[in-house]
Amino acid sequence: MKVILNATVMAILAAPVFADGDAAAGEEQFQRQCVACHVVRDAAGEVLAGRNARVGPNLYGIAGQQIGAAPDFRYGDSIVELGEAGGIWTESNFVGYVQNPTDWLRDKLENRRARGKMAYRVRDMQQAKDLFAYLSTFGDQDAINANLAAGASNPLNQGE
Repeated sequence: MKVILNATVMAILAAPVFADGDAAAGEEQFQRQCVACHVVRDAAGEVLAGRNARVGPNLYGIAGQQIGAAPDFRYGDSIVELGEAGGIWTESNFVGYVQNPTDWLRDKLENRRARGKMAYRVRDMQQAKDLFAYLSTFGDQDAINANLAAGASNPLNQGE
């Protein structure tokens, strides 16, 4: 009995951390809305989702990663500042950002001059959650969970 309980607990802890999203629906949304600007490319250079888009950053392993820190992408100053302050891509942060990048950055940084470079907005909250669930499937799940757990105490990473 103890072995079964331990196995169950380990399986729960190893599962990806996202609350309300549907990864299958997120994949569909990604293919319709995000591929024009974004790609999901692993460290070996294999494109896992999207095309060879370069307008936005590579979204591989975004869940639990520092905001504004994907390699080989020139971010705006505001999003870099937020990441340097300890902001990570949680579901709440991702959803807030993709729904209204500039307003979300202004709120998080408490700076009315902050600006986001992403022009597109995901209007529906559930679609944004689905996108995060989908993107959370790419990357090392143990690292994602560890990063999310480590960043949980930072107020920048907590939902409203």
